[in-house]
Amino acid sequence: MNKTCEQVWERCLNIIRDIVEWQPFKTWFEPIKPIKLENNVLTIQVPSQFFYEYLEEHYVGLLGKTIKRELGKEARLEYRIVVENGTPHQHPKTVNMPTQFSKPQKDSEVDFPLTIQNPVKNPFVIPVLNVCRSIRS
Repeated sequence: MNKTCEQVWERCLNIIRDIVEWQPFKTWFEPIKPIKLENNVLTIQVPSQFFYEYLEEHYVGLLGKTIKRELGKEARLEYRIVVENGTPHQHPKTVNMPTQFSKPQKDSEVDFPLTIQNPVKNPFVIPVLNVCRSIRS
């Protein structure tokens, strides 16, 4: 059976709707429009560059898992971003961007000093007093 981009996206939305709270769902997922499905690549249109960046930062894992569940492990997601061109009578321009979930994420190393010059005492440690008592019988 051949799936259309609309069918795949609607099934993804049904899954996402159960996971994401109502307000973020209305804000970040309802404005998305499915554009095409070709070679296991689902293209969705988002209203702005900011919208694309927000989805990639906060929902890329969820989107990736959902798309792969619907299309298989080779599935990929691509965005079409609407770019304002400043003239009201022309159709807005669009830019295609791949998603980041198709690339393996690597943990980056963090630099910090190995020796601490002025160690900070833990405020949650209760000092124990060394008190020796002799027990007389």
